[in-house]
Parts: sequence; structure tokens; C-alpha cells
Amino acid sequence: MALILFNKPYGVLCQFTDERTGPPRPTLAAYIDRPGLYPAGRLDLDSEGLLLLTDDGRLQARIADPRFKMPKTYLVQVEGDPDEAALAALRRGVRLKDGLTLPAEVERIDAPPLWPRDPPVRFRKSVPDCWIRLTIREGRNRQVRRMTAAVGYPTLRLVRWNIGDWALDGIAQGHWREA
Repeated sequence: MALILFNKPYGVLCQFTDERTGPPRPTLAAYIDRPGLYPAGRLDLDSEGLLLLTDDGRLQARIADPRFKMPKTYLVQVEGDPDEAALAALRRGVRLKDGLTLPAEVERIDAPPLWPRDPPVRFRKSVPDCWIRLTIREGRNRQVRRMTAAVGYPTLRLVRWNIGDWALDGIAQGHWREA
């Protein structure tokens, strides 16, 4: 059984081929040359960070299937400075179009020492930003972005740092290691 921890860069598809017509987009094939591996879950094109890949279908399902409620922790740069009411709403669960989310663990953090993003996050002198650490146990489409927007603080940058006990620690952007 193989399990790869990959630090997915911004703008890279979570698949090995791009089936869209139009200009080709970067895929996992540009970074990982190991046949038989499949992503266990997804990260949006505009999200960065930890992506697990495996050749074990059972492990892939345990990681990706929301029924198992595996915790996923994100470092999230949001526009604005969330007040305690917004953080408390995230901790209770937020109503989205597809229903109420499970309660999240959330805390304000100092700006983490991350690699620069290309392209950089837009900066506005008149609008502050803030970093939070957010842990969820489900995986709806664009869930973290929708949750922060629902409490009034849109996501500017999203980096997945942990999936269960697996962490991004020590893996440079665009690199991977075996678990």
C-alpha cells in the first residue's frame, strides 16, 4: 500500500489529466510520477496544501467519505477581522444552502510562515485581514469558503494543513513524501 502526502500548489487540479477544452491547466501529473495513485478527497483549484494520494481503495474511502468524519484542518486567511460572534457561529455550525454544517473548531492565529502564493492574495490597505485555524469533519463542496462567507468574512487564502493525523509539516509546496 502506498500513501503520499503532497503539498498541492494554488492552481493545480486534483487529478492527473485535464479533460476541459481550452488552455491546459496544471495537474498532479506535473508533480507525481507514480502510477496507480488516486487522490483521497479533493482540494479546489484555488486552494493549497495537503492532498493525500493512495493506491488503496479502502483507505481512500475512509479518508474521503464524510461518514467517517475525519478531521481536516485549514489555515484560512479571511477578509476582515472576525469578531467573537462570527467565530461562535462557526463553532455552532453555519446554515448554508445545502443545510446546517457540523460544528467546527476555530481559533484566531498569527499569520503562519507559509510559502508565497502565486498569484499573490490581493491586498487592500483599507480592509484588514486575519488568519484562523478551522477544523471540520465533513467535506461539502467549497465548504470552508462558504462557511467564512456566511459569517461575513470571505476567504482570501485557504491552505489545508492536516487530514486526521497526517500533516503538511516539512513538505515544501509542489513536493511530496511517503507516509
